[in-house]
Formats: sequence, C-alpha cells, structure tokens
Amino acid sequence: MKSDIQIPEVENVFLAAVQEWSDDFMEKVWYVYLINDSDFDLDSVMVVSKAFGTLDGEMKKTSLLRHAFIHVPAVSVVKIEMVEQNVLRLNNEFMVTYFIDNILYDKKFIFKAQSITPDYVEEVPILFIDGVIVR
Repeated sequence: MKSDIQIPEVENVFLAAVQEWSDDFMEKVWYVYLINDSDFDLDSVMVVSKAFGTLDGEMKKTSLLRHAFIHVPAVSVVKIEMVEQNVLRLNNEFMVTYFIDNILYDKKFIFKAQSITPDYVEEVPILFIDGVIVR
C-alpha cells in the first residue's frame, strides 16, 4: 500500500556551483559539485541534469546529462559538470539519487535562472570557497 512506502528526507547532501579558472576556455567558468556533508557514505549515486526556461519569449530546453558515481565518502565533494555560460540564463535542474545502507534517497535541486552569479555566493562547506548553494 502507498501508506507503507516511506520516503526518507535528504539531509546534509546538497549542490554548489563554484566559479573556477579553466585553462581550456581561458576564463572563469561555473562547475557544479555534489557536497556530502553527512556522516554517511553515499553509494550508487546517479545525477541527471537538464536546463529549461524561456529565452526571448521562446521555451528552451537542453538534453539530459547523466553522471554516475559508485561511491561518495562521508564529508566529501564530487565535481559533477561544468555549466555553460548560455545555460546560466535558464533553470538548471539536478535530480540526485543515491543509497545509504540500502535505502534509496532522491531529491531535485534547482538553480533558478540567473541565480548562478557572484551576487549569490556564500562559503561552501567542505570546499571552503565561495559558491552558490542549493539545498
């Protein structure tokens, strides 16, 4: 029965967009990190990302990107992907799914359009550098 299904709440796992220098692009670009600030290891982590929104009165949507990580230790970070400059004007959605002790957790994180900017940075736990955090 539906009443028997328990969906655990995601705690101390979140995303952060951090601006870093890229030798490939010869400029600062934004990278998204998965932050595991919990006391538990995350297993079989799957991250699916996409961007969507309206630009110039037209609905835009990117293709899905999928990332898999076998193991993310407690109190650690994993770099997920670079966010292209054009995509920052859209909503950037990341669906994160993982297991802790054979219990499935999942949560949708959304960086709202125009929110990944230096105006919204704060110190990111574990990384101890400035970034835009979504919880």
